[in-house]
Order: sequence, then C-alpha cells, then structure tokens
Amino acid sequence: MTTQVLSPDEIIRLIRKGECFDAQTRDGGLKIKIERYVPYVCTAIHAGSKLRESLKTRIALDDYQRWYEEDPHTDAFISSMPITLVGCDSRYEYDLNRRPVAAIYETAWGKDVWKKKLSPREQSQSLRKHHNYYRILRALVARLEERFEACIVFDMHSYNWKRWDREVPLFNIGTVRVDQERFGPYINHWQQELEKIQVPNENSVCAINDVFEGLGYNLEFLSTNFSNTLVLATEVKKVYCDESNGIDYPDVIRNLQRHLKTAILNSARHFIDKETSYNSQAPGVLLHNGIDPSLLKIDRQLHKLLRNFELLAYVNPINIDTERKRFFKKKYNEVPHFRYSPIKIHPFELKQSLSNLKTQEISDVSIRYLYEAVINSYFDKVDLLASLNSKKFLYNSLRYFGRPSHNDLQNAQYLSLLPAIPSEPKRMPYLEMEQVIQRFEEAMDRYEMKGKIELSKRVISQVMVLNSRKTVLIRPDAHFTERELGALIEHELGVHMVTTQNSNLQDLKIFNLGLPVNTRTQEGLAILAELLSGNITLKRLKKLATRVKVVDMMCNGADFNQCFRYLHQDEGMNPNDAFSLCTRIFRGGGFTKDYLYLSGFVKILRMYLNDIDLSPLLVGKTSTDFYDTLVEMIDREIVKPPLYKTHSFTAPKYEPGHGLYDYILSGLQ
Repeated sequence: MTTQVLSPDEIIRLIRKGECFDAQTRDGGLKIKIERYVPYVCTAIHAGSKLRESLKTRIALDDYQRWYEEDPHTDAFISSMPITLVGCDSRYEYDLNRRPVAAIYETAWGKDVWKKKLSPREQSQSLRKHHNYYRILRALVARLEERFEACIVFDMHSYNWKRWDREVPLFNIGTVRVDQERFGPYINHWQQELEKIQVPNENSVCAINDVFEGLGYNLEFLSTNFSNTLVLATEVKKVYCDESNGIDYPDVIRNLQRHLKTAILNSARHFIDKETSYNSQAPGVLLHNGIDPSLLKIDRQLHKLLRNFELLAYVNPINIDTERKRFFKKKYNEVPHFRYSPIKIHPFELKQSLSNLKTQEISDVSIRYLYEAVINSYFDKVDLLASLNSKKFLYNSLRYFGRPSHNDLQNAQYLSLLPAIPSEPKRMPYLEMEQVIQRFEEAMDRYEMKGKIELSKRVISQVMVLNSRKTVLIRPDAHFTERELGALIEHELGVHMVTTQNSNLQDLKIFNLGLPVNTRTQEGLAILAELLSGNITLKRLKKLATRVKVVDMMCNGADFNQCFRYLHQDEGMNPNDAFSLCTRIFRGGGFTKDYLYLSGFVKILRMYLNDIDLSPLLVGKTSTDFYDTLVEMIDREIVKPPLYKTHSFTAPKYEPGHGLYDYILSGLQ
C-alpha cells in the first residue's frame, strides 16, 4: 500500500469505515498501518527519534543521549504484522508512555532535557500529538472490540541492560496493571513463546515484572478504557546494538524480527481462539493477504537482472565428444581440456545491480529474508560462473554447493556395499530413440504441458531440462531401458518440468529463478518420484552413491584421471560412463553439485515418510530450508498452489511399508 499523509480525523474515519490503509499523520508523529482487520495490534511507541525543527536548538541532549533512552528498531520487530502503530517522535519531545500531565520531561534519567523550559505554546504542540495518538488508538481498539469482541495488543519496547549490575532477562513482560485472573494464561503463553527465541551468547530468559513492571500509560489507557483488551507490555534487552556507541548488529535485529513474528502470531492465535469471534484457524487469516506493490517491484527488478542467468548452460563443455576421443586415444593418461561458451554477463556490474535492490522495502521479514537469501546466493553463483575453467571454480563451487558431509559419505558407502537384488536383471534391452522421444511426448501430453524435446550433444547427462526454454535435451547416443526411461520421465518431466511450469504461473518470478541451493530439493524430489513411480533400481541408488564418493575424492585433491581409474578399474564402470561421470564432476574446474542428489533424496524421503505435504515445494525451484515460508505465502495467497503435480506423488505405484526397498532405504541416515 502507498503511504498516505492524513489528519487524525481522516484516519479515524477510515478506521470506523473498516478500510485498510497505510498512513502517517500530518504532524509526522505517528505511522499507522492496517492491512487487514484482525483482533490484534502491535505498537512501538518509542521507536522514533524525530524532533520538530523549532526544538532542535532548544534541547540540551545530543543525538546519542536521546538514542540511548529511545527504543530503536522496535518498529522493525513488528513490521510484518497487519496492524501496527509506530511513534515517530523522540520520547524526549513527549513520551507516549506517560500520562499527558507528565508527558513532557524537564529532567529525565538525571539529566536536564531542555536548555530553557518550553513555553506553554510549545508544550501544547507536543501534547496535541500525544492526544492524537490516543484518539486514534481508542478508535482502533473500539472498532476491533466491536467487531471481534476482544483484542490483544503487543506493546513493544527495549531497555538498556548495561546499567544493571546483575544478570537481566532477554525479555521482560510488565503485568502489574493487567487482570491476572482473567488474562494470566495468555501472559504465560506469551512468556513461553518468547523463551523459545534464541539469540547468540544470550540466555533465553523471559521474566515477568523483573526490570520493568508494565506501568506505562499505553497499557494503562487501554486497560482502563477496554475491559476485553489484553496489553502485553514487553521489553527487549538491547542486545541488538552496542549501547556504548549506538552501532547496530543487523544479524541480531533480523533474527529477532523473524522469531518475534512467529511468537506474536502464535500468542495472538492462542488468545483469539478463546476470546474472540474471529476464526484464526483458516489459512493466512492473521496476516495480510496478497502481494504488496513493494514486493512485486523488487521481484520484477530481480527477475529482470537474472532471467537469462542459467548456470548449467555455461558450465557444460562444448567439446565433450572430441575430448572423450582424445582421452581414450591417450589410454586415459592425459587430463581432458574442456572448452566453454563465452559467458554473456558482466559479473561486477551484475553484483552491483543486485546490491542496489532495496529489499528493506519488503515489510514482511520472512519474505524479505527469502529474497535476501536468493540475492546472496546469486553473488556466489556469479562468482562461480566468473571463475569458470579456473582454479577458483572449485573453491566457489564449495562455497555455494558445499561438499559431502560425514553422513553423506556413510550413506554412499552403505549403498555401495549392498549386494545385487536377484529380481533386478543385469541386462535389459534398450529402446530406440524414436520410442524414447515418443514416450516423452506422450508424458508431456499426460501432464498437459507445452514444451520442446531436442537432441543435443552439448549435454553431459543423458537428459537435461533447460528451464528458461522449457526444453528437454536428450543426447543422441543415450540409451534407456524401459525402467530407466520411466524413471527419467518422472524425474525430468514430473519434477523439473512440473516445477518450471508452476513457476511460470506465479506472479512472483523468484520461484522461476530458484531459491538458494534448490538443487538439493529439486533432485531429492526427482529421485523420490523415481521411487514412487516404481522405477527406482539399486543400480540407480549405487550411481548416486558413486557421485558422492567421486565428489569427495575431487575435494580431497584427486584429479580427473585418478577418479576415472577408480571408476573404471576399481568399480568396473565402462569407460564411456566413467568419462561422463568424471566430466559431470570436473566440469568448469570442479563442480560439487552432484553429491546433493543423494542427500536431497534422504531429506525429501524423510519428509514423505512423516506425511509432510510436499506440494508447496512444487510451486517452483524451491528449497526445503524455506518450507514454512512457502506454506505461509500459499496460505496468504501470495503464491499460487501448484497447478501441475507430480503424478507419482498423487498416485504412487510404490507404497512404503513393505518390500525390499523399505529395508534398503531404512539404512540411510
């Protein structure tokens, strides 16, 4: 919503009419946002630091002294919420948490505030702002009580902890003026939610009436005028900045933002379900629904910068066949020298443009964090691409994709040592390429997709999906058994093309670009699709295990030839397959991505076996790391539920709970 400049009377009229808006008062003292009428409100009345011009030369305190007693960033802690009231002026001009007769300080915390006492006229100007805040607050809470029978207010403050000579809590709830008999259970619930919040190097303690007792006027005013409104006056220890110099700790601020959002939503729902007529259980009803213009703007800018960035299109060598022939001619003794298409991006300029995106304009902290994570991941991907075919490429690949963990290597070793399954034949006839293409085309028709199927020698794997072109590329010399083709169709079309098509239907294009390291989730879903379609084989699982081991060998210093000899001589892999696998892993200078197939499968399989709905992961190129955010965005109608769904997920041919593969997969850690 666009921020309007309105008078208090205009704001009150909008509230009484039940209209949503984002506004600042004409005197600049208050910001109010109502994205949706819900029975909870968040206030940050000491967040501001402004002084009107006529007072700047009159005040006896410098900027730091004022900042020290204000509550910076408490407005950020509540920015994701649908109804917020934020004080913009310094509490030294007038303190909204004190009664009108005491709202203007002469002295505060042992210091004279004014060089010369303010005139009655000057005081009157400030007190008018104080009065307007409480007029608006009264109108708002009256409207919410009238509509929903009750209301809960999260009144956020912060406090300076270094002035205490004892251990003090991370959070403090002031309850002296709250009806304990009626509201005690909700206070306890809020305390429990706050104690779940972890801040590095801090004990997660939430006390009640310890450092402060909740004697502020914001709470007193609401409790006196509204019998069905609970105010939770909450102090946050200023661990998110350096009290001695005012320097912020951005990571701690963001951490508090994200976790306070969850705590507020959980406690609001607990109160609302028992005290109000509002149905809080319907998806997305406690937050604003729909896409904010600021979010859409950032998304469009990001997509414009990155829409032609397809890492795999550049990382695939253009001379695979000639280097394969030369490698075999040299009896496997000369390392291949791969060449690549020239990259068509300017790395420095692209990173600079990404840095200029104003993600701070995204009000919801969870969605903002998602966008910031994507931008940060593209910094790494740009560095990866810029270092193509150099010694730095492996380092950048490790930075982005990582390397196999101890757990990954244990799983790979476990699969490698499993004996052959007698019921799985060693040899099966291969299908003709015309049959392969026809089967892919038929599968596209079943999925009701529009896409192209092309033969290409430029791909390393037998089949690859180019997302930007909605194209399936197949190597002309590839060969498939019936079962292998069934697995590939569910893998490539049922997951990779499904998620591409779903991402194209989204208003937000970030799911077309891809969330950080979405390879793990995408390939995990794809291998699960192979399993559930009844096409997985032990040979396939062993191949995933082999990739993990070869990536680990490369990370430990082995070169192309050493890995090839291991595959060909020790593992008995035929030369062509061994060359292709080594090419996958050594392309670009060392591409560690392939170990993620097995680790992704293990993670997705665990989710599936625990009956976690996988459909939110199909909305685009997603990541399990953002699963909760995806669910929330779908609930809030910011993201469309997936139209296309993997057939083997909705109608699996393999049902866990019986059979040999249950036993095999139960051994994965």
